[in-house]
Amino acid sequence: MPEVIFNGPDGRLEGRYHHSRRPNAPIALILHPHPQQGGTMNNRVVFEVYQTFARRGFSTLRFNFRGVGRSQGGYDEGLGELSDAAAALDWLQAGNPDAEKCWV
Repeated sequence: MPEVIFNGPDGRLEGRYHHSRRPNAPIALILHPHPQQGGTMNNRVVFEVYQTFARRGFSTLRFNFRGVGRSQGGYDEGLGELSDAAAALDWLQAGNPDAEKCWV
């Protein structure tokens, strides 16, 4: 699961990405629990969901919202975090333009 860094609206965002070998593979974006409650992309449930999608042939991304782990920025009451999720989805879709389905 390669580490990736991509641009978010408030700085760089840290993630882990699995690219499926299947042509036109579906994509899945996995979001972690609330950052102010200790949520990170390394949360046990997030990791298991990530692994499950990868095993089922999805190209899968999990990432840390702004201010979590090595992601830049700071907590923004949910508005900025929604923008982070949109940036992550944009990054995932740009690398998989022919994906047959998208799960978030």
